[in-house]
Amino acid sequence: MRLHLIIIGALLAFCIPLLLTPLVKRLAVAAGAIDLPGKRKVHQQPVPCWGGLGIFLGFAIALVAVTPALASILHLSHDAIRQLIGMLAGGLVVLVVGMIDDWKGLPPLAKLAGQIAAAVVAVCFGIKIPFVSIPFGRLIRLWPLMNYALTIAWLVAITNALNLVDGLDGLAAGIAAISAFIVCYVSFSQGVWLVGICSLFLGASALGFLPYNWHPAKIFMKDAGAMFLGFTLASLAAIGLTKSAVVYSLILPILILGIPISDMLLAIVRRLLRGQNIMTADREHIHHRLLDLGLTHSQTVLLIYGINLLLGGSAVLLTFLNPGQGLIMLLALCAVVLFLANRAGLLPPDSRARQGSIRN
Repeated sequence: MRLHLIIIGALLAFCIPLLLTPLVKRLAVAAGAIDLPGKRKVHQQPVPCWGGLGIFLGFAIALVAVTPALASILHLSHDAIRQLIGMLAGGLVVLVVGMIDDWKGLPPLAKLAGQIAAAVVAVCFGIKIPFVSIPFGRLIRLWPLMNYALTIAWLVAITNALNLVDGLDGLAAGIAAISAFIVCYVSFSQGVWLVGICSLFLGASALGFLPYNWHPAKIFMKDAGAMFLGFTLASLAAIGLTKSAVVYSLILPILILGIPISDMLLAIVRRLLRGQNIMTADREHIHHRLLDLGLTHSQTVLLIYGINLLLGGSAVLLTFLNPGQGLIMLLALCAVVLFLANRAGLLPPDSRARQGSIRN
């Protein structure tokens, strides 16, 4: 393995958004892609959008720059190259859809159609989940139609999950960076080099953007950046599933992306119980609840980072445990998460009870 190539790629991925984001900010201002303050929003001043463009350029340029050299060293197959192309092409689709939405606004169904189109592009280039694993049991091979459907659902779900947590300065970028670096570590430890390198570059790109997005943010990544990061993380998990059944059973990426997935599921359940459309926006996400508990903006973001690290660390630990130990750890983790979610008022029954007391 040529370590210097990986280091060069990671530096490129970090430095490009660090250098280009001020230019992207000017472009957004000139185009009128500005996020205005609102009832559900935390910021009090207009902030330019399109920060995701810098993240995408950092990741894509780094990957394109080093892949030709790494291809011969890693003996990348034609299928692996096709998957990389599919990941970048699908990522470009969600980036463009997000930029249009951040600029002019898109109906929810139109944005969903764009996400599905991006997922279909990825699947057409060979990104798929060919099997699922019963926890600590055998693998179940899926029929082609089923694995295509599952892959599209997975890509769209994680794309939206990361987008939903993009509600505070630095939150989505930090979660994406932490998640990417954990995927990188697990992948390298299991010899899945391609996924590890891509994850490293993705995390570095998110970090290069973070100085401009930290509170108070000078620019937002908005839908363009959050959807691109979520889509790419989901794609890397799907690519990893085809490489190593041990490393990338569905449990590991779900743990690593535990915060955005939990927030998305809680939002869906909460809205269904109220008879609302699941696409209805509200101010009851995890970060909103923590702010309501009295935490400051930075404290909320750092606390969620810490939880993200703990969940990611649990995923790493899981790779070293036998099935029995892993099951005990997962059950204990679920109990702790449910307890903390209840204490924070995140569980739907608690939300309904609170709403009833307010009406009375």
